[in-house]
Amino acid sequence: MEERLHRLRGTEIFAISEGSGMPVICMHGITANGYVYEPIVKELASEFLMVSIDERGHGRSGRPQSYEDEDFAEDALDLIRDLGKGPAILVGHSLGARNGIVAGVKAPELVAGVVAIEFTPFIETEVLDQLESRVNGGDRVYRDMDDIRSYLSGRYPLLPPAAIERRAVHGYRPLGDGTFRPLADPRGMGLTAAGLRKDLEAPLRALTRPTVLVRGEISKLVSVDAWAKTLKLRPDLPAETVAKADHYVPEEEPGITARIIRDFAKTLPKTPR
Repeated sequence: MEERLHRLRGTEIFAISEGSGMPVICMHGITANGYVYEPIVKELASEFLMVSIDERGHGRSGRPQSYEDEDFAEDALDLIRDLGKGPAILVGHSLGARNGIVAGVKAPELVAGVVAIEFTPFIETEVLDQLESRVNGGDRVYRDMDDIRSYLSGRYPLLPPAAIERRAVHGYRPLGDGTFRPLADPRGMGLTAAGLRKDLEAPLRALTRPTVLVRGEISKLVSVDAWAKTLKLRPDLPAETVAKADHYVPEEEPGITARIIRDFAKTLPKTPR
């Protein structure tokens, strides 16, 4: 895979990429990084130009001042412009799903379609309170890599060992004394978590690009009630529930996620290049 730092208007965006063809830009959830999509990138690289990014404030990307939904969306759109190969499919998990929806509204000519995994309108306030608490609790010093692995295994109980290892290896920086801290910028994470409370109903209602909605069957973020309200809001959009998965569908079920992306791409109108 190629690693590259894209110098965009709003900030620098680090990305891993492989393949050729229609671009598929993968956007992770809060506190994660682009490597969480590595198995999906490798599986689909023979069919698409797979690009998985560290979103602003995360991983190896820049630490700008602003973390509004439109900032994240504009980063994705500027990346499509920088690649010069659009329109692109935007695949987003959680935070990334929110950003993909907003990007599709802002510049539909650059977005071929959106795969929105595990983020919808109508998420309950208490659920977002719990998410913000977990985000803040993860920003601490870790004794060593085993301490990181232990923390991640407790926080993400359904992630397979390889996914835990990717998060451990690519999500933390050494401090010089053998200890580690998260790469994700704590100020940026606080602002990003607060921004997830912004109402997504209007953007999803306004979205005109082809979109598929995805939920994990045992998700603790997108409740059954929030999911039902979302499907009622946009009954025209295809939706899929992934059996036995919780919130972290792309990492728990990368094969199913790749299949959803592949099947979705087949439904899109052909775009002249």
